[in-house]
Amino acid sequence: MLDILYRDKDIVVCVKPVGYLSEEDGNKRSVPKAIKEELGVKEVFTVHRLDKNVSGVMVFALNGKAASSLARQIQEKTAQKEYLAVINGMPETPSGNMFDLLFRDASKNKTYVVDRERKGVRDASLDYELLCHKDSRSLVRIELHTGRTHQIRVQFASRGMSLVGDGRYGSRDGKDEPALFSYKLGFDHPKTHKRMIFTAMPQGEIFAEMLSLWQNDNNQGDI
Repeated sequence: MLDILYRDKDIVVCVKPVGYLSEEDGNKRSVPKAIKEELGVKEVFTVHRLDKNVSGVMVFALNGKAASSLARQIQEKTAQKEYLAVINGMPETPSGNMFDLLFRDASKNKTYVVDRERKGVRDASLDYELLCHKDSRSLVRIELHTGRTHQIRVQFASRGMSLVGDGRYGSRDGKDEPALFSYKLGFDHPKTHKRMIFTAMPQGEIFAEMLSLWQNDNNQGDI
């Protein structure tokens, strides 16, 4: 069962589970397929994506008009996308911006930081904030400004701070489920134009430990 945060005639907001595709692909497990089965709708449009092995809040359109509006907001960067990640190591500064040029090798399903522009290279930008640090790990909050494939994972890994569990980009704990969660999504409703913001908190032992530490240190509840 999907964790449905909101639904009306135009959109569905839910938490994408790990192991599900963001786009429908035949009989493979995907969020659009699950929405159709669970809610009985005929059409589901994907307007943004999360990696298969990453979980978090996503919005899906239920008609073409809503899909166009949401896709435009994402393209124009008026949609807000924030993530939580547990990384190996600690950033040099408590907050900052990361800007890189990224090249995507589709044949290897891997993205690389490169030092010059050429065909297939795209810019990538994010802001981060260090929330807490324990032993060799840090919890960071990330605001994404561009939506490149594997962007967060490769930008941190290229600076020697691979995400915990992300074997593809250098983590050595034998897993391939990066500790990355899309916890906040904001956008204007495609019909009413009302600003909507949805949040969810990540599950699992790695996040639970770091979030508990942050909450205790700051005497706060959810982020």
